[in-house]
Amino acid sequence: MLRTAFILLVLLLLASPCVAAPAPEPAPAKPAKIMHTLVLVRHGNYEQDPKADARLGPHLSPIGVAQAHLAAAALGALPRFDGLYASPIQRAHDTAAVIRADVYPERTFETVDDLAECTPPTTLGNVAKEEKPADMAACKARLDRVFARFFTAPKGADRSDLLVCHGNVIRYLVTRALGVDTNAWLAMSIGNASITTIRIDDKGRAHVIAVGDVGHLPPKLRSSAWGDPERSLAIP
Repeated sequence: MLRTAFILLVLLLLASPCVAAPAPEPAPAKPAKIMHTLVLVRHGNYEQDPKADARLGPHLSPIGVAQAHLAAAALGALPRFDGLYASPIQRAHDTAAVIRADVYPERTFETVDDLAECTPPTTLGNVAKEEKPADMAACKARLDRVFARFFTAPKGADRSDLLVCHGNVIRYLVTRALGVDTNAWLAMSIGNASITTIRIDDKGRAHVIAVGDVGHLPPKLRSSAWGDPERSLAIP
């Protein structure tokens, strides 16, 4: 009897229509992360000029103009920037003018006085011996204002800003973004017309993507980073 009942049960199961398992619910799509991208460009090469304005300094050299055009080409391949900002110092102003002419002819750069070159405090080298403590403290205060203004979390959507400025400014801001001792800024060296990229996520955390990138410059046009030879394209 038991064997007969078992066989009947198996036959009934085989004869029953197959019921497909319900498809799993699709996982909810993760919301896209929004970022505030900051691109900091150091000005192109320049040469000392005793006739230059004492406050603004000299214009770009011929090699600096060439570097600025190459930086502009690299920046032109990136998504459009929401904000364009530049230091008032002549060499940075000239670099921004090249970028504007090549990539953003319909727009203007906002001049930000706090982006001007200065020397923040450092314990490295002889800088501390050559600079007045009050001047270095004032520089630090200026650059901290720059950091507070620009290195902010995105608000509801992606944002990107381009800052054309100076080596000391960029190196100090990188140390702030990394959360390390800002006195160590002088341990970095970045070349003329280099590109530094930092992204701030929606929680306000900084992510350093690249520092002093000069991949857009051919080796013979690179200058001013540690180990780069000094050169000039000036006509003898």
